[in-house]
Amino acid sequence: QVRLVESGGGSVQVGDSLKLSCTATGSTHDSACMAWFRQAPGKEREGVAAMDVDGRTSYGGSMKGRFTVSRNNVENTLYLQINSVQPEDTAMYYCAAGPCGTMDAGTNPAYVADFGYWGQGTQVTVSS
Repeated sequence: QVRLVESGGGSVQVGDSLKLSCTATGSTHDSACMAWFRQAPGKEREGVAAMDVDGRTSYGGSMKGRFTVSRNNVENTLYLQINSVQPEDTAMYYCAAGPCGTMDAGTNPAYVADFGYWGQGTQVTVSS
């Protein structure tokens, strides 16, 4: 079992930077791969970025550049740095965890692991 708790969301202005955090407690095997997803109103959930315990990363196609995923394995915490936020970044951001599958830069974050554990989400709202 894994419990995920996200934090760091809020209301920001266009151009601001934001850093989200997700701390996992419980099984280290089942949190070997962790990822960020987001879901905007009226849209499907999409994978933002993922990272495994060895530091390998995967980013969603439209996320490269302004989004940076990082991880503190000692604290089992995953971070998402978002720079120069845009109105289209408004969404609920979810953290997910699971045992790793194929983690490489060419794989969509949604498919790098069997993400069976999810956090409650943290809302990011961007205004101009």
